[in-house]
Amino acid sequence: MLIIMEGIVLCFILLIYCVIGIANGPEKFTVFYEKDVQDKAIKLGYTSKEKIRKQTIISIIVLYLPCFILVPFMVCYINGAKEFNQIFIQSLLIMYIMGLFDRFFVDWYWVEHTKAWDIPNTEELKPYIPKKMKVVKWIGTIVGFAIIALIIAFVMSNIV
Repeated sequence: MLIIMEGIVLCFILLIYCVIGIANGPEKFTVFYEKDVQDKAIKLGYTSKEKIRKQTIISIIVLYLPCFILVPFMVCYINGAKEFNQIFIQSLLIMYIMGLFDRFFVDWYWVEHTKAWDIPNTEELKPYIPKKMKVVKWIGTIVGFAIIALIIAFVMSNIV
């Protein structure tokens, strides 16, 4: 039950970041869109390459820092995991909860089935998450989080 709650904490961080990001219009938060959408948003004057670059850096910090700092803290210091296997499995489960939230709630429901992420004058570029990118995102979620969990487990099992 604790692992589920910890996963929900990561979901909340992702949700809050997205809500803040699109609060003034999704056209100003194009970091998560495909290049063709970003290019059109730049052409329409909604954003710039520099703003997208800054959003990318901020996104990496906001979304990955919790994985490398908060997850090990929760797993090792709240849950008490000490062994590599315990740390790996708990870290992976916590991050998979966030990954599933991202793939199903954010991508499938929020982006695809609401108008919250619609950028004016880019309708011809929909769907914003094409099938190929969905596959890439799923592989990234499954494999990427497993790699992060391995790194966390390796580091933390040698520290605690």
